[in-house]
Order: sequence, then structure tokens, then C-alpha cells
Amino acid sequence: MRRLLEAVVAVSRRAWRQLTSMRTALVLLFLLAVGAIPGSVLPQRNVSPEKVRDYLATHKQWGPTLDRLFFFDVYGSPWFSAIYLLLFVSLVGCLVPRFRGHIAALVRVPPKAPKRFDRLPAHAVVAESGAAEDAERIRALLRKRRFRTTVRRDGEVYEVSAEKGYLKETGNLVFHFALLSLLIGVAYGSWFGWHGNRLLVQGDDFAFCNTLLNYDEHALGAQVGENDLPRFCLRLDKFNATYLANGQPVTYKANVHVTQNGREAEQLLQVNDPLRLDGANVSLLGHGYAPVLEYTDKYGKTSTNVSPFLPRDGQLTSDGVATFPDVNINPDTRTRDDKSQIGFSGIYLPTAPDDPSAGSSAFPAEHNPRLMLQPYKGVLGFDAGAPLSVYTLDDRQIAAGRLTKFGDPVMLKPGDTAKLPDGTTVKFAGTVQWISISIRHDPGQPIVLGGAVALLAGLLGSLSGKRRRIFFRIAPTGIDAAGLPRSDYPGFAEEFDEIVQAAAPAASVPEQVAQTDNVEEVV
Repeated sequence: MRRLLEAVVAVSRRAWRQLTSMRTALVLLFLLAVGAIPGSVLPQRNVSPEKVRDYLATHKQWGPTLDRLFFFDVYGSPWFSAIYLLLFVSLVGCLVPRFRGHIAALVRVPPKAPKRFDRLPAHAVVAESGAAEDAERIRALLRKRRFRTTVRRDGEVYEVSAEKGYLKETGNLVFHFALLSLLIGVAYGSWFGWHGNRLLVQGDDFAFCNTLLNYDEHALGAQVGENDLPRFCLRLDKFNATYLANGQPVTYKANVHVTQNGREAEQLLQVNDPLRLDGANVSLLGHGYAPVLEYTDKYGKTSTNVSPFLPRDGQLTSDGVATFPDVNINPDTRTRDDKSQIGFSGIYLPTAPDDPSAGSSAFPAEHNPRLMLQPYKGVLGFDAGAPLSVYTLDDRQIAAGRLTKFGDPVMLKPGDTAKLPDGTTVKFAGTVQWISISIRHDPGQPIVLGGAVALLAGLLGSLSGKRRRIFFRIAPTGIDAAGLPRSDYPGFAEEFDEIVQAAAPAASVPEQVAQTDNVEEVV
């Protein structure tokens, strides 16, 4: 039993040493970077569930296999979490002993001078004779150059030991601790942060309040519940965009009305200038147009629909649908033909070209707007219970023949009215603007920012620090000097020569300064 316990302890120690080695940390960091690639290439379920469904429907062979391997939920997968945790443990186990050793080195006085100066990379004879006052003079010289120094005496012989360049190891430790803080910040933000996306249409009727049901897409951290979301409401009052002659956007500005904590305020929302609320940041992602359609059914009832159309190119050529499920209802009997629901599939051109059949806008601003509509009549599929997209008609209903084209396509200008084959009409009343916004709360962001700054500072310190040691032996028979670079330092020979020249007594010139390729350290 004792031997078994000793074997287990020995194996555990070897495994711990292997896990906390720098090589293992680098391998885990590489694996973490490789593991993040699918999260950037493939759609993620917590960000865009609709794109994940489309991907699975399109790739029926590989899709289910990738899904079982958590490739659509990479950052919450067991394998990614295992790599993340192992990297965290490896860094902690590697850095703590190094930190303790570095603190001990900072407190410890420089080591004794070696017996043979000629075995060090640089050595020189400073003077033919020396005295006790030379030791204090040389020590003062080295301290002025910010060396850590100590003086030792052995009879009539004095030794001055000096050391400098701890910034390199300090920078190294700061760099790795900053990397550790980045991991902590990302994990903390993942646990206690949340984000959501919302398309916000202009007008009082489309105000958004911060609840989960009002989001188009959302993701909550592991430690965040619905009741933890801050309470506020947003309303888009006006949106302005300016463009260059080629259609490239110059400015996007959204005037929003904010209600939070019983206070109301008008705020300006711009790209790269998020709106900072109490507990969340609101960022502007994009914008588009929402055509306003007025449909009058065969009983004279007029219904209005405002549906956002999604841009498909940089000139804001937009696709979308407008549906009217509650029309053609007899006001007397309150009954309706089961196949009398109306839907329109459309393309909106903010600036129609000379040849509208081209099907794309010539400019993103509304200079010559046109709306092309294809009417459909039948069953829209809202009562089937299956989830439907608000930007396309139900293909299943069209394929089954329950929703069919109703007349020829029509092209309308703002204010135009088109008559459908059954005598009903549809009017294009104009458009309103919409914006897409991202609402996010990431409590780990300050930690990540501080870690990034510390990481750069540590890297600069690690690259600029040059650790070296200088030794002087002062005896009645002469003053000798030697030096040892503890890291790659091409300028060490020049610095050593300067110190030797400065340490020489007045009217004394060093007899010899020798360099050798032997870099063996003798302490």
C-alpha cells in the first residue's frame, strides 16, 4: 500500500511538472487559438440561431456531426472549456514559483565575486594598486548607474559585487500575469455578461424595452437571469445618413429617446460611439428601410403594415415581405375564407436606376424610390405552430400550393395604389427608417483592458531589460574588474569599458581589457 501511494505521488508530481511547464502552456495556448477558429467560421447558436438552422438544413451530412461536436456552440463546449481551464492552471502553476523566485532575487544581495576573473566574458586590470577608499568610490559609481551593489571584505582585499537588469524578468512576469488576467476577464465576462441584438423601427409604436422577449437574438451568461437585466426603453425618433457620390457611407446618426430610472433623455447614437446606459452599452450596427403598406380588403377595411426590408448590397437594395393575416373577414358573420390571407414579397430600391428591371438600387439614399411587389393569396402558415421568419414567406405553404401568386408583380412609387385581381387594393405609403442595435454588458471588459495594457508594458520591459553583473576586486597589489551578461546583450562590452574607465583612479589607465567567448558563470 505504501509503495502504491508513493508511486501515485511520484506520477502526480511528474504530471504536475509537465502541466506547469512553459512548453505545455504554449501548446495549450496554441490549442485554444485553433479551437476558436470554428467559433469564427461557423455560425454560433447563442449569437445567430437562425443561421445555425439554415446551416444544418443546407449541410445535412456534416451538419449533425458538427453539432454533436459542439462546433455551433464552441465557447460553451466541454472541450474548449477544458483547454481554457488547463491553460489557466498551467499558467498559475508556472508563474507562482517564478514570482517567488524573482522576489527572492530582488531581496537577495548580489553574489560573491568569482575567484578567477579571467574566466568571465569580460575582464580588465583597472589599476596597479588599490585602497579601501577605492571600494566605496567604485560602489558609489555603480549605484549612480542604478546597479544593486554590496561590498565584502577579506582582510586587506575588498570585493564590490553589482547587479542590474531585473526589468527583464519583471517584464516577463508582468506579461504572463497579464495573460492570466485576460483569461480571468474573459471568463468573468462570459459568466456575468450578456448581449442581445434588436432591429428598431422608427416611431412610437416600435419602442423597445429591455426584456428577453423583445430581443431578436440574445445570449445570457451562466450567472445571469432574466431579472438581472437593467430596465430601460429605447425609441428611434430619427435617423440620418450621408454618403459619398459612389454610395460609400460617411456618417450614420440616430436620434433615440431613452427612458431609464424614471428619467427621459434624447441621445445621439453613432457608429463606434456607443450609448452608455446604466448596466449596458448600446451600439449602432446598421440601418435600412421599412416600407409602409396599406391594404384595403373586399369589405373596405384598411390594414397598415410596416415591415423592415433587409439590405442585400451596399446600395441598400432590400428584400422583405409584408403580411396581412387578419383581412377579408366578413364584418357581419365574423367569418373568413380559409385561403384569403394576403402576403407580399417585395424588393425595395431607394434609388431606382434608369432600367428598373436591373433589380438593384443605384444609390443608398432615397432619390428615386421604387417598391416591386409580388402578391400572394392563401394560407400564410401562422397558425401551424412552427417558427417562421418575418423576412420571407413560408416556403412550405408555397410548395404545398396553399399560398400562391395572386396577379402580376407591381411597381409602386410612394403614394401609388395598385388594384389586385379580386378588387382589393394595396398602397405604398412611403418608408420609415430602421436601425439594428447591439446591447451588451461585459463586466470583464475593464479586466481585459487592464490586462492588455499590462501585457504590452510587460512585453516592452522584457525586450528592453538586460541583466548583467559587474565585479571589482580591490587589493594593495591592484584593482581588477570582470563582467558577465546574464542575457543576450550586444552592447555589454561597450558598457563594461565605460565602467572600467570611470572606475580607474585619477591619472591611471587600465592596462588590459580582454574579451573571451567563454561565457561560463562562476559565482
